[in-house]
Amino acid sequence: MVPAAFTFAALAGFFAQGGSPVAVTEAALARIAAWDDPALFLARVSDEEVLARAKALAAEGPRGRPLFGLPFVVKDNIDCAGLPTTAACPDFAYVPEADAPAVARLLAAGAVLLGKVNLDQFATGLNGTRSPHGTPRNPVAAECIPGGSSSGSAAAVAAGIAAFSLGTDTAGSGRVPAMACNIVGLKPSLGLVPTMGVVPACRSLDCVSVFALTVADAAAVLEVMAGVAEGDRYGRPAPLGWRTAPAAQPAWLLAAPLPGQLVFDTADDAALYEAALARAGTVERVDIAPFLAIAQRLYDGAWVAERTAALRGFLVERPGSVHPVTRSILEAGLGKLTVDAWEDFHAAAEAKRLARLLFARVDALVLPTAPGVPTLADLAAEPVAANSRLGTYTNFVNICDLAALAVPAGFRGDGRPFGVTLVGPAFSEARLAGLGAGLHASAGVGLGALGGAVPAAPEPPALTSDELPLLAIGAHMAGLPLNPQLLRHGGRFLGKARTATVYRLHDLGGRPGMVRVGEGGVAVAGEVWAVPAASVGPFLAEIPPPLGFGRVEMADGSRPLGFLCEAAGVAGMPDISATGGWRAYLKGKEGA
Repeated sequence: MVPAAFTFAALAGFFAQGGSPVAVTEAALARIAAWDDPALFLARVSDEEVLARAKALAAEGPRGRPLFGLPFVVKDNIDCAGLPTTAACPDFAYVPEADAPAVARLLAAGAVLLGKVNLDQFATGLNGTRSPHGTPRNPVAAECIPGGSSSGSAAAVAAGIAAFSLGTDTAGSGRVPAMACNIVGLKPSLGLVPTMGVVPACRSLDCVSVFALTVADAAAVLEVMAGVAEGDRYGRPAPLGWRTAPAAQPAWLLAAPLPGQLVFDTADDAALYEAALARAGTVERVDIAPFLAIAQRLYDGAWVAERTAALRGFLVERPGSVHPVTRSILEAGLGKLTVDAWEDFHAAAEAKRLARLLFARVDALVLPTAPGVPTLADLAAEPVAANSRLGTYTNFVNICDLAALAVPAGFRGDGRPFGVTLVGPAFSEARLAGLGAGLHASAGVGLGALGGAVPAAPEPPALTSDELPLLAIGAHMAGLPLNPQLLRHGGRFLGKARTATVYRLHDLGGRPGMVRVGEGGVAVAGEVWAVPAASVGPFLAEIPPPLGFGRVEMADGSRPLGFLCEAAGVAGMPDISATGGWRAYLKGKEGA
């Protein structure tokens, strides 16, 4: 039987037991008909073509296709060959001859395209109501907005029609709908996924985003789409060792806003946020005022003019074709001054600098995705103010060149969903996925509107063929000051470990030095990390003497690379071997 929830694991199990992509596709088409929402799809691949695609895949078999047989939908500001791209503006429509690179990669990976879905016109809005085609129905709270601008993308996944979908995200359009529809929304790093073939909102900030029922599913889609495409002016390669598979860590050091910087629609929303923080790990309250300030400039400054520039000709020639609220936003960009733009860019540079400082010492910033989910009536009463409130914690992320992952965090007493967003530095998708998968699994929510249990957070993958194990015994361990350096080189936590009893540990003045002594040694506690083999040399070049890398004898008999010290380097330095490890030594110093 076709699974009720189109999670990747459930569908993979169905196929492994002899199930066919044809049966899954037929189920998806039946669900479209049963859902019967005229505001959901703006263009459909014909049933005949969809089934022909599924039959062709069934005949060929998986053949290494990671998205084999998975039905998906695409936001209608992303090109799909042969289907009109309208950005929810009928007079803007054109029919592309080629797929956007992101879509082409998904099809090559075996996914089955069902069609194009609704959005806030020209991706301008966070609520989902700014479309001449109506507002897609929210599958989990019918009286509420579905979120925008990727309204149809989120609704199709939450309703069980699509296994995943593509949205876009400039100011939060890949995150707010995820919260509103009780699903996962992954906003990649800028330039990681090509934006060629996407109708621009703010071209320098736009991202193609992913909606899915689970974090692991969203990460798998991103893995397929990532990579620079020829001619993509804003594309940039991921650093060596980048990956999206959820990465586990033994202890997360997280940041959250100061209490006075938190705003919520209700006490229930606030309680759900605090409960998520309690489940997440060690939390430090930080001042996010600079980020909130730069967020205000997204709709008041240079980036409004960037939106206008993308559609200037159409706006000037056919203003009556543009949704009234969208038109008012775009027309505001016509009067922006270059001198003001430079002030915005300098402010953005300062916000980026502060973000770098923050993420040099914490693993992620945990934010409410939005203060709450308003009803359709709330939005109609205050269409601009209510929309702006939705972007309170999302607008700064792309300006500051950060990655983000939105996950469900529970339901209010009145049945409205709530969610949190994990924010990290560019290319930290694996780290965010590791934390997000655990938070989602512990939230006590179902999958979209489908119910069922959220899968437990996956175990980190074993060492791959292009990785080497590295034992960290000091400040490079998780949560300590130099851990970001290890993460930057593609490090991935594997587990805690102890050496054989043949080493002594010394305090070199803020960092440990471990030397092999043979007799009289102790077992030293540490952490084993997987590091891309190609990163070992560059990483070693950053390690100051007398430290270096060498083979370390472990209690279990393995011999990973590890941080070792020259014997001469510990001469006269305090011997701290009795503590058993650097963490215990630091804890003892704090208690002294």
